[in-house]
Amino acid sequence: MAVQPEGTPCWADAMFTDLEGAKRFYGEVLGWTFGESTSEYGNYTQAYADGKAVAAVVPPMPGQEGQSQWCLYLASPDAAATAAKIRENGGEVLMEPMRVGDFGTMCLARDPGGVAFGIWQGGRHEGFEATAVPGAYCWAEVFTREPEKADAFFPAVFPYRTKRIEDEAMDFRIYDLGENSVLGRMAMTEEFPPEVPPYVNVYFTVPDVDDAVARATGLGGVLRFGPVDSPFGRFAALSDPQGASFSVIDVTATEGEMPKMTEVS
Repeated sequence: MAVQPEGTPCWADAMFTDLEGAKRFYGEVLGWTFGESTSEYGNYTQAYADGKAVAAVVPPMPGQEGQSQWCLYLASPDAAATAAKIRENGGEVLMEPMRVGDFGTMCLARDPGGVAFGIWQGGRHEGFEATAVPGAYCWAEVFTREPEKADAFFPAVFPYRTKRIEDEAMDFRIYDLGENSVLGRMAMTEEFPPEVPPYVNVYFTVPDVDDAVARATGLGGVLRFGPVDSPFGRFAALSDPQGASFSVIDVTATEGEMPKMTEVS
């Protein structure tokens, strides 16, 4: 597969103190199998759906223990140039661009509203080997309490165009690359407890949302929202037993009309 266009979500991983527990949970809920972990790369362990690499889990480095969360990586042809743009537009580089063998170059950053994300300049590892199939990544949304900052920052760093969903009940925008919608932006309301930090909500595809929710809650996960039907699919928001938030969606179970969207200049 070709290297993804700049700004395309291309990979996701998460740190877990209990790596074996994470493998059991996601293996049951999403049907993942796992590759061999290698100490050379900090026991970074790839997850596979039907033999295709779809994500990774990794134990925290010493001193980085904390609540687990999923990190979404956005594609870049030049991680150093993207890091410079992040700084120029008020973001923070948390980890300078670092080569990972011949796999590629990674960088970790935060937008001005505190949303953490990654940059991936693909080498031998170009990113997701499958998307939008059972067990694989499908979509993501930036959840932020400072939507104006996100809307100024992300299209300045990446070549995004912005659309606004015409809905009085929520402040939601979509970032497009060319003809493709690649990322959502949701304003966090008072319904989010103040201790919940801004984050990127990653959606994984499942063949049956209700079954995935039952499996997740049976294994100690927490149902945060849903399941609900939408024009985009039936979905639910969950937290795993180690506190990492994610969503599951069945993109084949759509209901209702697509919302009206307006281009934002």
